[in-house]
Amino acid sequence: MRTRVAQAVGLLVPFALLLAGCGSEHGSSRSQTRDTDSRAQKVADAWDGSRAAEVWRKGYYPMADVVQLPDNAFRNTADKTAYGNQNFVLDGELPTTSPEKGKVEWRGGGSLTLPLMDARQAYDSVARGGGEGPHLTVTKAKLGETTLVTSRGPATVPAWLFTLKGYDTPLKRVAIEPSELPKSPIGPARETPMDSLMPLEQFIRTSADGRSVTVLAGHGACDDGPSVRALETDGSVVLTAAIVGANDGSCTANLLMENVTVKLERELGERVLLDAFTGAPVAYGHDTRHG
Repeated sequence: MRTRVAQAVGLLVPFALLLAGCGSEHGSSRSQTRDTDSRAQKVADAWDGSRAAEVWRKGYYPMADVVQLPDNAFRNTADKTAYGNQNFVLDGELPTTSPEKGKVEWRGGGSLTLPLMDARQAYDSVARGGGEGPHLTVTKAKLGETTLVTSRGPATVPAWLFTLKGYDTPLKRVAIEPSELPKSPIGPARETPMDSLMPLEQFIRTSADGRSVTVLAGHGACDDGPSVRALETDGSVVLTAAIVGANDGSCTANLLMENVTVKLERELGERVLLDAFTGAPVAYGHDTRHG
């Protein structure tokens, strides 16, 4: 399933991407498909049983949005627009003291103590506006906790709870940043046709049953959009992103993004989710524009 969600970005698009989206051959040849399948297998082989995979299994990596909306959000279009624009107004004071560290506790056992972001850091990560137009008003903030899907299963994590005017339950922002990603045992792809192997933009979410993942993938303005395939092993799921139906001819310098949902043969579980292009875990990042 594909959902077109992102905006056009002008002039900052790599030249190779423009060629891929506007002026390359239609579709991928069999040789290109074999090359990308081979690349995915090489990435899987490099990670399975590696030191990097061991570090991943011991770390804390969110596999769901670290910002959780209030119940029944949003009340109206104006509030939804305000959230999408990160337009918040602070009516009150944020806590100025908090513990230096917080604990992640996994439902299946085990815990990890990591640095805790303060209330100001948490607020600034979701509220970058404060200008004219529709806005959400924060009236109170306190430190609490929430549950979050992670690479090691569900966990209870510290979270800043922001009370929003007009809502009965708070907006929650997880108060702990992910562990540092391990160094990949394999480097990025080299000299690969860009239309048959593209880097993924970011990881969005895992489904509740763990049987599908949603990622953000890029493409040009003169094609049919991105496709993403999965190679599954016992230790990893390697995602290969490509552009479908690229057309010949001139094209505008736009980079478009789409949410692409990939169905898996079995639950993702604790397997590491990898990008075939970079050879590294698919980056997770909160961006309210794509929420």
